Amino acid sequence: MTGDGDPTRFGHDRAVIPYDEQLRETIAANLARHHRWAAPLDGRRHAAVAIVVVDSDADRDGIDPAPSDVGRLTAIPSDVTGLDGQMTGVAGGAAFLLSRRAALRSHSRQWALPGGRCDPGETVEQTALRELHEELGLALGEDAILGVLDDYPTRSGYVITPVVIWGGGDVELSPSPDEVAFVYRIGLHELCRADSPRFVQIPESDQPVVQVPLGGDLIHAPTGAVLVQFRWVGLEGRIDARVDAFEQPVFAWQ
Repeated sequence: MTGDGDPTRFGHDRAVIPYDEQLRETIAANLARHHRWAAPLDGRRHAAVAIVVVDSDADRDGIDPAPSDVGRLTAIPSDVTGLDGQMTGVAGGAAFLLSRRAALRSHSRQWALPGGRCDPGETVEQTALRELHEELGLALGEDAILGVLDDYPTRSGYVITPVVIWGGGDVELSPSPDEVAFVYRIGLHELCRADSPRFVQIPESDQPVVQVPLGGDLIHAPTGAVLVQFRWVGLEGRIDARVDAFEQPVFAWQ
């Protein structure tokens, strides 16, 4: 089932998705129809992440400046044949912003959406906008918010709320070196690959570990789960599709 607008825009042929007003309207309409699931905190800390939709250029934004890290992939419980950890050749058309964490951050060099813990008195929308500004130097107002997806409770004691934001066209980014090693513009067509998402079983849990293939790497929950729901609900209009039961890999439990 697809959302409003032209359903062929979100097919599985990896065709570039145009960054235009129709896309904005489609995402906003699908999120408005979605019945968001809110998780109780139950002693966990509340955080928000930003799924920021921007434009991208395949030539300018398609190179990964980070060195290949094949050894890191050995911690992934699945077949990693052909993967090199690089995020090359994934840009073009409508995209979202994805960061590699700085080396001094917790979970260093892992993939992450802009975001962080909610300050007292903040809404999740305010948190997402603040963290986006602090981490990537992109200042936007609340009129840029398209909607909010389901909460995702993590093994490390957080409840993460994803906020979808229309970032603008050719935006200028100034990543904070204390928090971000590199920031990437990942084409939305990469989320719509026919081989995505994929799932593996681990002995530590009865729930499937979700993996989102992007470029030469795999994105895991919580980020991977959030991105799957954004695809299913925001892009494809699979209203009320849930991802909270998707497991994280053991290395992300801390």
